[in-house]
Amino acid sequence: MAFQVSPGVNITELDLTAGVQAASLSAGAFVGMFEWGPALAPISIASETELVSVFGKPDSTTYEYWFSAQSFLTYSNQLRVVRAIASNALNATAEAKTLTGTVTTNGSTTVVGTTTAFDTELVVGQTIVVNAESLVVATVTNSTQITVATAPATGNVTGGAATAYGVLIKNEAQWDQSFSTGSAGYGLAAGKWPGDLGSSLKVSLCPSATAFEDTSLTGTSVTANNDTTTLTGSGTAFDTEFVAGDLLVLIDSSSREVETVKIETITNATQVILATKPTFDGTYTTFKRQWEFANFFDGAPGTSAFADNKGASTDEMHVVVVDEDGLVTGVRGTVIEKFAYASKASDAKDASGNNNYYVNRLNRESEFVWWLGHVGTTTSWGTPATSGKTFGSATLPYTKSLVGAVDGNSTLTDGNIQTGWDEFADPDTTDVALLVTGPADPRTVGVYVINTVAEVRKDAIAFLSPRKASVVNNALDEVADITTDRGSINSSYAVMDSGWKYMYDKYNDVFRWVPLNGDIAGLAAQTDTTNDPWYSPAGFTRGNVKNVVKLAWNPKQLQRDDLYKIGVNPVVSFPAQGVVLYGDKTLLTRPSAFDRVNVRRLFIALEKTIARYAKAQLFEFNDEFTRSAFRNAVEPFLRDVKARRGVTDFLVICDATNNTSQVIDANQFVGDIFVKPTRAINFIQLNFVAVRTGVSFQEVIGAV
Repeated sequence: MAFQVSPGVNITELDLTAGVQAASLSAGAFVGMFEWGPALAPISIASETELVSVFGKPDSTTYEYWFSAQSFLTYSNQLRVVRAIASNALNATAEAKTLTGTVTTNGSTTVVGTTTAFDTELVVGQTIVVNAESLVVATVTNSTQITVATAPATGNVTGGAATAYGVLIKNEAQWDQSFSTGSAGYGLAAGKWPGDLGSSLKVSLCPSATAFEDTSLTGTSVTANNDTTTLTGSGTAFDTEFVAGDLLVLIDSSSREVETVKIETITNATQVILATKPTFDGTYTTFKRQWEFANFFDGAPGTSAFADNKGASTDEMHVVVVDEDGLVTGVRGTVIEKFAYASKASDAKDASGNNNYYVNRLNRESEFVWWLGHVGTTTSWGTPATSGKTFGSATLPYTKSLVGAVDGNSTLTDGNIQTGWDEFADPDTTDVALLVTGPADPRTVGVYVINTVAEVRKDAIAFLSPRKASVVNNALDEVADITTDRGSINSSYAVMDSGWKYMYDKYNDVFRWVPLNGDIAGLAAQTDTTNDPWYSPAGFTRGNVKNVVKLAWNPKQLQRDDLYKIGVNPVVSFPAQGVVLYGDKTLLTRPSAFDRVNVRRLFIALEKTIARYAKAQLFEFNDEFTRSAFRNAVEPFLRDVKARRGVTDFLVICDATNNTSQVIDANQFVGDIFVKPTRAINFIQLNFVAVRTGVSFQEVIGAV
């Protein structure tokens, strides 16, 4: 009780109901190659649908990784995915940025600059354009020197200007740190994530009512001819009053809108090229310009109610994101996002009270782009709405195709994958238990995941498969090559299976070879749901592998014996019984209780759960009260584990015998927990004995 300085009643509560809360042991972790999505940041994925939504569909480059993740999700809804990217991966940008200073090339791969800022303006993988030649940045040496992938074909350029497109925004954290205030020179937006899909996008911003539709155009007439896509005008100003993509509405003498044609390119003031040939011939003296995406909105942007109440005007705009090349939807030109009546005012609110500032709406709501900069007539954009303020409003829309994206998947290295796995190294920031390595080489990435993630965390198991070449079309050499893949790994925090499966890829209508470790980890997660972590995930009850057309290699008994001796778990196809995980060993080389998956996972369950409770004892007194509270919390938990067949017996010692005065003086606390783990049956001996008719069974039982 706290000391009181005057008489009174002090009431306190003492909670002796604290217990041990079981830790989650079913969450999977995966690092792989994808065509889209945030990079180097763990993202929680609960289903195949979410996998597609966040990281895109599989393609001929990414499918081995993609279906490894999908295989795990077949059994579980807890997978944390990290997308690994190559060093040259980039997001697409709406415009190419003019670089600071001037650039000199000397016919080699070295490019030097004068008053340049290469080290802050360029990243590896970007394309710079010098003297109309595109050069890919290979390394950035310092502010005035870079190397490029190939020497310029045009030879020397002295004192030339250079432009660059593409930026690297790996994930939301990097966006917040480096791009949340914009990045001048790259236009309105960048693709949300690195990857070629970004270059399929187009962004269009309509900042005013005039940009939405303009009926006051220069010119006396336009002439359309259904034999050609060329349209001519008389006295027109196509080059200043239109942008590519705009619609030209042709109106006859009775004020009827006869036809709407789309402008593909603008040749000059009096000539444009249309996207398609017009349907009708004719010369029209009345015509109007319309924004390409006007039909997707109820009306033109103007002044919002919020700005009007503040005394400001012309703050509204419309923005669309378009799948120009069809890589997202499969249909070219599909509008995939639209932001109606967004505001140029930084403090704008919509009718529901949500922030309506267009920058925030793009960054918060768009799945495909980040905002990078204000464009056009931008007076007062990004400032609060105040009385008398008029927000700048260009008379033409801003429409740009995003360029410069690089997915880098063709150059992805084992090192890039290992960098992704570093995101799971700290157990305090990522709660995972099943590490799915997918098609990664077990000899390099597999060893890295075991040594730097699983063995360091001590609460997760790495799941490996042999290399594809070791089991696909490798008749008679499978055991030898799997033995090579297994190498000298010696860890109870690792599990290796025997191969790959052939499965159907519905996204591309083909069959694919996919490693089995996603399935094996998935079986462990599924076992947690149907039973407990200390049950073996193998066998005909819990070890049935899904979505298998055939196995790359179906090991026979003698081959299974060879694999089991080195700790590799066979996956076997049995006639009329399906494909089954037929082993439950870890890659621990010495005989031990921990050479079995169920025992290793039992101890992870016990250690992770009890350690979580033990943290609550930090900074408490090491006295009998604290030690008793620890025992009273841990023993009921272990009794429950025993009742659920996890252990056959246990003993908890936490008293003065192991918390001696020396331990107490060292500010330490000791709890000794002894358990006898249950063992899974791996071998069955059935003895059948023939007995003569006249002999009693009791007579022969002792003789057998």
